[in-house]
Amino acid sequence: MYHKILVALENGRADDTLVPHIAELARRLGSELLLVHVADGWAARNFDQLKLAASAEMKADQAYLDSVAARLRSAGLKVTSELVLGNPPTGILKTAEARACDLIALTSHGHKLIGDFFLGSTIDKVRHNTTIPILVVRAGSETATPFA
Repeated sequence: MYHKILVALENGRADDTLVPHIAELARRLGSELLLVHVADGWAARNFDQLKLAASAEMKADQAYLDSVAARLRSAGLKVTSELVLGNPPTGILKTAEARACDLIALTSHGHKLIGDFFLGSTIDKVRHNTTIPILVVRAGSETATPFA
């Protein structure tokens, strides 16, 4: 059913909740995983226009993606990764469509209306602008264990 799953990683603790869920889903369905992190710092947002060198943050993000991908591959899963630059919702949507993903997996932090107003909601922007199904896993879920 889901052949290619885009897994939006934050490079933070929320990923410890998302990755085990998605790894198990991929294992059961034989799905390919596309790990994506959207670097959105100043250098990332202006990288192409100003022909900048990769920032320390971008290099750390790529190393993180490589590390998670290696752990998942060692568990027998088919995994690719991509560091995307710019606006997170836009980057997730464009990548999911360009790579023909049929599921987008993200974490929710459980902000309330006021928190979403001030912090923005990547999930909200993604869900309103795609027809690709979305799986949302609540960050910090007690049922999740870090992927090893």
